[in-house]
Amino acid sequence: MHPGLRGNSAGRGGLVTGVTDPVKVDIWSDIACPWCFIGKRKFEAGVAASGVPVEVEYHSFELAPDTPVDFEGSEREYLASRGFPAERIPEMIDRVTGIAAGVGLHYDYDALRHTNTVKAHQLLHLAKERGRQIELMERLLAAYFEQGRHLGHDEELADLAAEVGLDREEALAVLRENRYLDAVRDDQAHARQLGITGVPFFVFEGRYGVSGAQESATFADVLAQVVQQREAVPSGEGAA
Repeated sequence: MHPGLRGNSAGRGGLVTGVTDPVKVDIWSDIACPWCFIGKRKFEAGVAASGVPVEVEYHSFELAPDTPVDFEGSEREYLASRGFPAERIPEMIDRVTGIAAGVGLHYDYDALRHTNTVKAHQLLHLAKERGRQIELMERLLAAYFEQGRHLGHDEELADLAAEVGLDREEALAVLRENRYLDAVRDDQAHARQLGITGVPFFVFEGRYGVSGAQESATFADVLAQVVQQREAVPSGEGAA
């Protein structure tokens, strides 16, 4: 872990009131990561429980950058190609599907299309510039895990972009030109600098790091701790 990034050590906190300035939360995530969608739901529940306003920015992370655009095979075949023991794969799929259902998500691994996600990450950078990143991240995750959409094809991605209010032709041009590829690589380099090796990974105001799809209470606790730290630091002074 980067020396300037602290791990979560917050105690159980209650609803925080009177907070006006949002807490900045940077989230490294991959569209093809099942725990990222689950973690998104648990984070959102933690925010709601805490009463703390947040400003969220998503950052690119590719779990499997060598995945082909058109992977031909089932989820079991994909996981086996990644070195997971064949006899354990059905149990793994059942487990993650059950956990997803527990937060209101309906994963459909029979329909899921494994693909390279670098184009989808580029589209998220366009969406950030247009003020639609949160909406697009939700749409892409649902399309991938619940609807069997192919997120490796430009036309399909442009359709999804239009669904959240982005200009379809601009999205298509961005994808065809790889216009935001450098931005994706910058996010990935920043993750390496912070020592991030897996996702989801949440960074609160550049100080506190939370790894994985933690329970909502954990996210609420960290938000409460961030607010408490703000109050402890005299106005005009930076954090140590």
